[in-house]
Amino acid sequence: MPAEGRSQPAACVFDAYGTLFDIGTPAEVCREALGEAAASLTALWRRKQLEYTWLRSLMGKYADFSQVTADALDVALAALAIEPGRLRQRLLDSYLALDVYPEVPLALQRLRERGIALLILSNGTRPMLDAICARNNIAALFDDILSVDAVGIFKPHPSVYKLATTRLGVAPGDIAFVSSNGWDIAGGSAFGFRTIWVNRAGHPVERLPGTPAAEIADLSHLPDLLHSGAST
Repeated sequence: MPAEGRSQPAACVFDAYGTLFDIGTPAEVCREALGEAAASLTALWRRKQLEYTWLRSLMGKYADFSQVTADALDVALAALAIEPGRLRQRLLDSYLALDVYPEVPLALQRLRERGIALLILSNGTRPMLDAICARNNIAALFDDILSVDAVGIFKPHPSVYKLATTRLGVAPGDIAFVSSNGWDIAGGSAFGFRTIWVNRAGHPVERLPGTPAAEIADLSHLPDLLHSGAST
């Protein structure tokens, strides 16, 4: 997969939300209050959250991901005519305590055992990411956690992906970039990463510059994929 004939990359850089962390956790925690609206809220909240990151980046009006997440929740609740009340704070609190997908800890441990540096590169703030990693006991598996706060713009701007190459001191082609978001894979591919798309929902490839080098259904397949070099 990587440059210079190596069978595995120098580093594996992960997106966080939807890739490592299950963004459906808050609605599940509050399902009794949300009822049949739980799935709709999860989908709309996420859609508005991403839209606001892109729009703020285009407008040059950066606000950190905690603010964007709260704003997106507010508009989603209003659109679905859900009374915020105490529910709003419960949902936001749950966003700091997301579950990881079941296969994540073992997959990360297997990669660590093979000597691959592991990083998170996320739109999330460092406190948000630290809280979730600590809750799920995976913080020690990462060499570093990088937030877009360092550059004041969201993915897929190239300056975000450059945070990883600068931190690791390697070329983009020596990094395996792993994300469940097709638009993020496109951005990482355009930057020069070797991208691996965790296509949990079975979506089609985005019609954007940059395509995934490999596609997997979940992270349990990642260690063997990198070891074999199957994603070249």
